[in-house]
Amino acid sequence: MQLNLDNNFNQTNQQGNAASYGAHECMECHEILSDAINGINQFELYRPHVKDQQLGQILDKQINFMIQEYNSLVNHLHNRGIKPGSTYQAQNNFSPKLGLRNPSPESPNYNINQLNDRDIASGMLGCAKSSAVFATLAALECTDPNLRNMMKNCVISKIDMAYEIFQYMNQMGFYQVPTMQENTTQTMVNSYQPANML
Repeated sequence: MQLNLDNNFNQTNQQGNAASYGAHECMECHEILSDAINGINQFELYRPHVKDQQLGQILDKQINFMIQEYNSLVNHLHNRGIKPGSTYQAQNNFSPKLGLRNPSPESPNYNINQLNDRDIASGMLGCAKSSAVFATLAALECTDPNLRNMMKNCVISKIDMAYEIFQYMNQMGFYQVPTMQENTTQTMVNSYQPANML
């Protein structure tokens, strides 16, 4: 089996149709591309159910970026000379509201017609978070520097996409941030002290 893989690899390289990729990074790219397709499809399913205009704008912006990111990776893998793209641009002028403000109870929906903006935003947040984990794992397996940089950009983009949707959710009261008592927070923070340099 190994001999067959090596022969196919050498033939592909001699024909100039593919870059030199290790098995792990090929499999990680497969995972990233599958995850991207699933994310795009998931967001498209959400689109007709969005009621809030601001959420709709965020969703459309994120879908378009996800498609662009997917195409960039596919083109790179096909050796079409596409350089690593830019990262997602999210607004960061935000001060999160901390503390619980009478959160409403949550439960699963039993009907697609029960899907609301909170459900959609939560699904978008979960998608960005899991995609960030997949991209981090992929970056750690990449031997090709350009592919590695694409994965690093993907991680940063997913982090910023998650924060953008968190901002929306926090502003709307969908994602409230519990806090600890001030003395507990200070005790925990102060339990760590700077280390001396060698």
